[in-house]
Amino acid sequence: MATLCRPAIAVPDHVITREETLDLARQLHAGHPQLGLALRLIGNTGVQTRRLVRPIEETLEHPGFTARNAVYEEEAKARVPEVVRRALDHAQLAPPDIDMIVYVSCTGFMMPSMTAWIINNLGFRPETRQLPIAQLGCAAGGAAINRAHDFCTAYPGANVLIVACEFCSLCYQPTDLAVGNLLSNGLFGDALAAAVVRGEGGTGVQLERNGSHLVPGTEDWISYAVRDTGFHFLLDKRVPKTMAMLAPAMRDMAAPHDWDVSGLDFYVVHAGGPRILDDLSHYLGLPAEMFRYSRATLTERGNIASAVIFDALERLFAEGGAHHGARGVIAGFGPGITAEITLGTWSDAGRDTPGAAGAPEARAPGAELAAQTPALQGGVRG
Repeated sequence: MATLCRPAIAVPDHVITREETLDLARQLHAGHPQLGLALRLIGNTGVQTRRLVRPIEETLEHPGFTARNAVYEEEAKARVPEVVRRALDHAQLAPPDIDMIVYVSCTGFMMPSMTAWIINNLGFRPETRQLPIAQLGCAAGGAAINRAHDFCTAYPGANVLIVACEFCSLCYQPTDLAVGNLLSNGLFGDALAAAVVRGEGGTGVQLERNGSHLVPGTEDWISYAVRDTGFHFLLDKRVPKTMAMLAPAMRDMAAPHDWDVSGLDFYVVHAGGPRILDDLSHYLGLPAEMFRYSRATLTERGNIASAVIFDALERLFAEGGAHHGARGVIAGFGPGITAEITLGTWSDAGRDTPGAAGAPEARAPGAELAAQTPALQGGVRG
């Protein structure tokens, strides 16, 4: 049975705090008629710090969509190799062991996809299958896990590498003054993540069942307007109330599996904002503590789009993981309004294997990747 192994997370060095964000909003939008509302909304996000791929002075400039997308490609190629190496190390695999790469991102565009660059430059086999996902936004992390699960079910013993690369700051639009856009300027952050789904063995979340749910009639609640200046994020004021519709979908998906979604051992969910987590606690009848990993990601990183659930899952691993056989759910939420939901049990099957999470490492399989890729020698740039 396929197992989602420990993720690798990377964030840029440039930090912006909530106080700095609020000060910038006051300076840049002093005459905005709804500035007070925007400041309150930003203050209520719970986000304390965010990371930016470029310094704030450069982020606030807008050289045009062409230049912005060039930055996306440059930074992705510089930063992806390191998280890939660490994710492979966590899973005790090397590039030739991977049968498919799922790459998710909604903050830049490349064709051929980044998957082709990864295969060509990081030692993967030419036969490695590619699945780039670009238009599911924050739900894409969950979709990546689910498609990896499907692939490993169809091809038992196969291994899948997932990469999430989100540079949300490159979508900053200085002339877009809608309150929802001002809020997004204080909510989203930049991060990368990678994780391996092993078809056999491994320590982590053994994937049992997955499903999707789209809330009818909500296509325009979260969207991008694609304009000459790039992607303009559009956010409807009804979005924070979506858990009233998605929590029942989570319950319905678990029921045929004879699981009570309100009685699981761990929860890894997308943290789009504090209201999402508060409402999930309410509708599922759970204490707020059950969503501590997601809330910590929101507080320390902001909303990092498709990378959120991997960052939250890494926090579960860092805490020591769950007990063998513990049941849990992983859920990503995004435009559509869409939920990508995974049910799984914690497996310690690989813990006694040398190099597994929590066990002494006898070797580092990702060393082959580092040797093959000069870009890895310097690690992640700040």
